[in-house]
Amino acid sequence: MSGGPLDPATEQQLRELAPRVLGAVVRKSGDFAAAEDAVQDALLAAATDWPQRGLPQNPGGWLFHVACRRLADHVDAERARRRREAVAAAEAAVTAPPPDGGDDLAENADDTLALLFTCCHSALTPASAIALTLRAVGGLTTAEIANAFFVPEATMAQRISRAKQTIASSGEPFALPAAAERSQRLDAVLHVIYLTFNEGYASSSGPELVRVELCSEAIRLARLLHRLAPDHAETAGLMALLLLTDARRAARTGAEGELIPLHEQDRRRWDRGAIAEGTALVTATMARGVIGSYQLQAAIASLHDEAPSVEATDWPQILALYGLLQRIADNPMVALNRAIAAAMVHGPAVGLEWLRALDEDPRLTANYRLDAVRGHLCEMSGDKDAAVRHYLAAARGTGNLAESQYLAGKAARLAQG
Repeated sequence: MSGGPLDPATEQQLRELAPRVLGAVVRKSGDFAAAEDAVQDALLAAATDWPQRGLPQNPGGWLFHVACRRLADHVDAERARRRREAVAAAEAAVTAPPPDGGDDLAENADDTLALLFTCCHSALTPASAIALTLRAVGGLTTAEIANAFFVPEATMAQRISRAKQTIASSGEPFALPAAAERSQRLDAVLHVIYLTFNEGYASSSGPELVRVELCSEAIRLARLLHRLAPDHAETAGLMALLLLTDARRAARTGAEGELIPLHEQDRRRWDRGAIAEGTALVTATMARGVIGSYQLQAAIASLHDEAPSVEATDWPQILALYGLLQRIADNPMVALNRAIAAAMVHGPAVGLEWLRALDEDPRLTANYRLDAVRGHLCEMSGDKDAAVRHYLAAARGTGNLAESQYLAGKAARLAQG
């Protein structure tokens, strides 16, 4: 490999290795914040070194070794500056391994699950735990996490920093918690995986609609969690939801990366194996009688996936499921999707009426999706002028280029027609 930017496959490999390496370095050092900085340094070193020298034989071991060296350097600097006994003890704990670093990574074949539960520490608020885990495990930027939480980037940066400090001061060893503690943190862990997948499936920024590495990582983590807690209904529900949603990924974009909406997708390109697996999972878990939000969303996704067309979709049942979901999940996205389902069942005027209740929701003040849905329903009702206005507003509001081009294109076609 010659000098130059990383190829997409290597870049994806780095993203996939990052949480594993971070987990191993945290386990080795016990210092979460310093370990994350060291791994970030190692990733930057790889981005500079690998294009020039070629991919190492053991990429994960290389990253682990470099991160440990960076961490040891950091400890040396702190020791020289402060001369504190605690820093000297940390230095002894992070002595760098042999250059390949492979044995230490293999020691725990996947530290990511332990890292997930460590980030979702009981001393953290659920929002802080989720934000920290999205940063450390999901690899999302602070801006992307802020977008998922509908808060300013500066607010999210402070939240993540405080979360790191809280974990550092807790003194808790890096390990998979006991069953009782895992149960207390499970809801936050599930939400982290869900948000990671959402950011991958519909990226909040950048030129591409889909970030495959985030979708794949979320599904991998969901499988790990499902194996850890096979009888937990919502864990199975989340696994089903991710499979059923990801099954449509190949049909969501065209040859140039352009967005293809659900009603225009070639359903022959949907992954029937993933649909069968997801449907079987959600059917089995809902039969147990304990229904949660992930199971309801998976049931809705299953109805979409099993329908031969948009027109043949069981919209009344989808509307009913969204009604149940809205009772247990105070989420503006649920209300938006419920309005679309209402429009499909009762007509666009009803859907538009339901949207009015969301106009004062502060979580949607700067979110483009409300304009996008309103534009869609205005188009359904025949009000082209209003549809154009809302589509253009939505196009300006999204940070994703593929979505922006799609929405602007819709507005242009309606204006010309």
